[in-house]
Amino acid sequence: MIIAVDGPTASGKGTIAKALAAHFGLPHLDTGLLYRAVGRQCALDGGNADDPGDALKACNFPDSLLDDPELRSEATGGLASRVSVHPAVRRALYERQRAFATQPGGAVLDGRDIGTVIAPEAEVKLFVVASVPARAERRFKEMQATGRSVTLAEIAADLEARDARDRSRAEAPLIAAADAVLLDTSDLGRDEAIAEAIRIAESAHRW
Repeated sequence: MIIAVDGPTASGKGTIAKALAAHFGLPHLDTGLLYRAVGRQCALDGGNADDPGDALKACNFPDSLLDDPELRSEATGGLASRVSVHPAVRRALYERQRAFATQPGGAVLDGRDIGTVIAPEAEVKLFVVASVPARAERRFKEMQATGRSVTLAEIAADLEARDARDRSRAEAPLIAAADAVLLDTSDLGRDEAIAEAIRIAESAHRW
């Protein structure tokens, strides 16, 4: 069984995907982390995330970079959104994601184009959304917990900018698959969102 969990930044898709993976005993891949690694590597190389050549070169990042805590920062998230608009970068990372999705037994993947591009045959597709204020508040609390200095207004502005880039890019834009189930987590607590996601997955998959 392949479960695709898509949605914008801070919508709760990562938390939901991890919970689904644990519930169904499936491996999980946060595909956004791959793009964050490319963005981070591009910065480490002194490259320009908006330059297709620099971004493609950064796709050769070492696996050890995936453990870098800086990948979770707002700055790196912004870089990830910028490198992800390049078709060559998306092609370079496609096979890696595709191989994970099609492994024996299935998998859970979360990102922005899982149900539409990476695994359109997924038996379960969720498109997780939340309002910008709700998402900004969540990310603000995460940043406070890690001691990062950033304002709520800055986070909200960054989320809106990233949403615009993700939805307007020419290749694999952030859109819900036609057969995806929409899950709005704006007014849901963590446990409520997870419970609803599990219910949707169990209803969608023929056991």
